[in-house]
Amino acid sequence: MPEDKEDRRYRAPALEKGLDILELLANESEPVTLTGIVNRLGRSHGELFRMVQVLEFRGYIEQDPASDGYRVSDRLFSLGMQQPRMRNLIEVALPVMRQLTLSLGQSCHLALHSRGEMVVVARMESSEQLGFSVRVGYRRPLSKAASGAVLYAFQPDDVRERWERLFDPPLTEEELAQFRAHASEIRERQVEMAPSQFVAGVTDISAPVMRGGSAAAALTVPFLKKLQQSLTPREAIVQVREAAQRISEQLVEGDSRV
Repeated sequence: MPEDKEDRRYRAPALEKGLDILELLANESEPVTLTGIVNRLGRSHGELFRMVQVLEFRGYIEQDPASDGYRVSDRLFSLGMQQPRMRNLIEVALPVMRQLTLSLGQSCHLALHSRGEMVVVARMESSEQLGFSVRVGYRRPLSKAASGAVLYAFQPDDVRERWERLFDPPLTEEELAQFRAHASEIRERQVEMAPSQFVAGVTDISAPVMRGGSAAAALTVPFLKKLQQSLTPREAIVQVREAAQRISEQLVEGDSRV
């Protein structure tokens, strides 16, 4: 929970302006003009003009030539991916994901938690000509995606509570109770299988990649229904769980060598 402004020991007004801009743009689906940024943050044009210019020069935001609005770039995402534990996770996962796509003839992706949402950090295309895949950087609220429900299901209670405070918009009491109950069911069966909430004909199959007793990531196959299908979604579940388990085992081995 954010600290009360009066209780903070240190302040850095210029830094906070820059962070305010980044957080604003990160939550917008469309580019926002400088005037829009000024109005939404309730600051003066002079306060934010140079800050926007510096953020653009350093590559953290970029201007849309069609609208002159600004949007966040993938620089922060790229910096996060350079963390050793993150690199290790992706390096371990990709060969397993490649084998999974070859076996199933379906694409797969790896998702992590980020500010109350799931975000895709790696993907592997289907080995067949026809397939459905999710781009890296794709985000959805935890409660609206199979990957998000899996990530939430395999966390200790204190982490769950912290993530719940990040939900935007917040869930109603009834929605939150339903989501918690659903997460408990996922934890019991160790896998999620549900029709996609966004794409017809796709069944999301997701299993946890475990590290230290909690889910470090979710491995998900958006199982596309085909007219000539060699495997059913229920048959694919076994392979998705096994693939997630192989990644988990290698992560534990990698951690023990550090």
